[in-house]
Amino acid sequence: MTIILVVLSYFALLMAVSRWTARRATNETFYRAGRRSPWYMVAFGMVGASISGVTFVSVPGMVMKTQMTYLQTCLGFIGGYLFIAFVLLPLYYRLNLTSIYAYLGQRLGRWSHKTGSSFFLLSKMAGASLKFYVVCIILQRFVFDPLGVPFVATATGLVLLIWLYTRHGGIKTLVWTDSLQTTCLFTALLFIIYIVLSDLGMTAGEAMAAVRDSELSRVFVFDDWMSKQNFWKQFLSGVFIVIVMTGLDQDMMQKNLTCKNLREAQKDMCTYGVAFVPANLLFLSLGVLLTLWYQQHGLSLPSAGDELLPQYIALTSHLSIVTSVLFVLGIVAASFSSADSALTSLTTIYCVDICERPADETLRKRIHLMMCVVFVLFILIFKAVNSTSLIDAVYIVVSYTYGPLLGLFAFGLLTKGAVNDRLVPYVAIVSPLLCYAVDWTAGELTGYRFGYELLMLNGVLTFSGLWLTHRRQL
Repeated sequence: MTIILVVLSYFALLMAVSRWTARRATNETFYRAGRRSPWYMVAFGMVGASISGVTFVSVPGMVMKTQMTYLQTCLGFIGGYLFIAFVLLPLYYRLNLTSIYAYLGQRLGRWSHKTGSSFFLLSKMAGASLKFYVVCIILQRFVFDPLGVPFVATATGLVLLIWLYTRHGGIKTLVWTDSLQTTCLFTALLFIIYIVLSDLGMTAGEAMAAVRDSELSRVFVFDDWMSKQNFWKQFLSGVFIVIVMTGLDQDMMQKNLTCKNLREAQKDMCTYGVAFVPANLLFLSLGVLLTLWYQQHGLSLPSAGDELLPQYIALTSHLSIVTSVLFVLGIVAASFSSADSALTSLTTIYCVDICERPADETLRKRIHLMMCVVFVLFILIFKAVNSTSLIDAVYIVVSYTYGPLLGLFAFGLLTKGAVNDRLVPYVAIVSPLLCYAVDWTAGELTGYRFGYELLMLNGVLTFSGLWLTHRRQL
């Protein structure tokens, strides 16, 4: 009951912020917040929106199998953010875009525009619903299963809450609610770390030394080129993951495009990019400390990394309700900040790019509700089929569905050629299929399985297909 009251109180706070920011709301404020957002608020809120519930659950458990090598990917993220700040943002601001995929229409043609928008709709719906699945299963496990509430009711109810506080203000509301949710997320994380340290009987200095000396604290892998954790594979994958998941993602860029001007948007992007590394270091350090806690208490580590933190919460919840409350608050804050902006950006792209009716407010409200319904359906589908680590599942989805976006933008930015616009949708569909065939063949013949670098391969195949359909020089 305490957890339910905390979640409801948190939602009430979000609704209060929504009512304040949604005054005199229009489609312009829903899509672009009138381009008046303070850059520091956007940057702070984007940290929480990017972390999501997947990070909160999966990243601490990653140390069990891959140690701290995920930081190699996070270091690559910085290179990606610099590319976005000084290459993509100037382009988007110069063209005064609401939808970033309108660039594809201006540069390559109508079908390229529609293809980019459609792949974003599929990619974001799949990725965001997968991330939001985390908060649903956590609340189901800790709150609603004992009450006999079915999972479908949990998923539907949580998405309904998001719809209620975003349906009027849109992106203008999210700039402020994301900052609130980032605050709640890191408050919960720091308190959980403090509780774990107390259980271990460690001071902060002793904990830093324990993490540093642990065999799980290995960050860099230079000696094994076949490993998925090889530095250059992880680093370059991190660069391209950020370019695609942020720079070519309407969800993340829509917030950046609400800044007053290009210079402020660049400050926002660089600040956010640097902050992402220490944020993930905190999560990985928590994972190391949790493994020490299990060892100290003579307990076996869970078989799945995603269970490392949830199982700790379950094992200690009888001692103090505080850990359960903080855990649920952190999960809810992370997941809400990711899902609410996803639903807003999906609505934006469908109305602006697919329907080409950005001024129709009635359509926008209907599409926003429709996206919420589809979102719930995706969550239920994911629950039925998921059998892998959540964060790996996110990046697998990204590799197959964001790859064509990478190829389309790369062709537009790096060449002056014109494609056969009507063939672009076929190229974008064939490329992921070829990626899957290459990955399967390599696995069968050599035992090698592609990791995050699959995204780069997908982009190269799309780029190559576009080059083959290239007709003339502009």
